[in-house]
Amino acid sequence: MIPARRTVVTLGVQDMPAMRAFYRNLGWREKKDSSDGFASFLLEGAILALFPFEELAQDGRVPTSDVGRAFRGITLAVNVETKELVDATIDQLRANGAAITKEPEDASWGGRSAYFADPEGNLWEVAWAPGAFDAEGKFTWGE
Repeated sequence: MIPARRTVVTLGVQDMPAMRAFYRNLGWREKKDSSDGFASFLLEGAILALFPFEELAQDGRVPTSDVGRAFRGITLAVNVETKELVDATIDQLRANGAAITKEPEDASWGGRSAYFADPEGNLWEVAWAPGAFDAEGKFTWGE
């Protein structure tokens, strides 16, 4: 059986210094194993890694044609504990230079959601879902 867990999300990046600065400026803690050609940030229960775009494509044995800043068919998400935190998080992201692609709005599924893109166009959702966190603050949505 293959374990159903996500441990690392790696983004192929074009401009390592700019991307590293963006995530640092969000207040995310960079791991000590980062270097000039690689960066990793501690997330709750996972790692966000930044790796040079061309090298990541080579490692995965995939072509890089027609890829870059276009939508890649994937989004990442940060879930927050309250509806109001969606708006506050988007305000903070905007102040840190993120491109807000969807302003916060109530969602048809009962939560609140907004989207932003990092400096290289990776799309992130900021969302609040009713009942997504347990009494201890653990993300349990879907359990």
